[in-house]
Amino acid sequence: MWIFGYGSLIWNPGFPFVSRQPARIEGWVRRFWQGSTDHRGLPGAPGRVVTLTRSPGAGCMGMAYQCAGKEAENILKVLDIREKGGYHREDVRLIFQDGSATDGIVYMAGPDNSDYLGEASTSDIAAQVNSARGPSGPNSEYVRQLANALRSMGADEPHLYEVEQMLADEVAEEA
Repeated sequence: MWIFGYGSLIWNPGFPFVSRQPARIEGWVRRFWQGSTDHRGLPGAPGRVVTLTRSPGAGCMGMAYQCAGKEAENILKVLDIREKGGYHREDVRLIFQDGSATDGIVYMAGPDNSDYLGEASTSDIAAQVNSARGPSGPNSEYVRQLANALRSMGADEPHLYEVEQMLADEVAEEA
């Protein structure tokens, strides 16, 4: 079984795996359109975390984790709890850097869940992220960790890097 991570699973999978390697999925982009009231925000003051949205011709870079078959059921139980805030499983085709491919599972959240926040301007996203904090820490930390992880993989992520830069600008203005 392969699990595809495109958010916090990249740097914090939280489950055992046999191997991992960068991969991408085609036809999807990462956006800060999902609310988080259980990790990076609170009920009534949600943070913003990433989900996937369809975008023909685009691709989303992330980390693919190969999991042992005997562990698959337990790993999915753990992830179902971790991703309970509006995410559901989807089957995807994972494409590795060497051009090989395999089937995998990804958790994504769409507009049909109560925590979905939807599209917003980059400045509104950054302002919400800057003010949000939850049990897993500041929402801004999530953005920085995701940006660092993707930058180290050589991923081109204009939406993410723009949000990251706006957060850095807000911190500089506050100083």
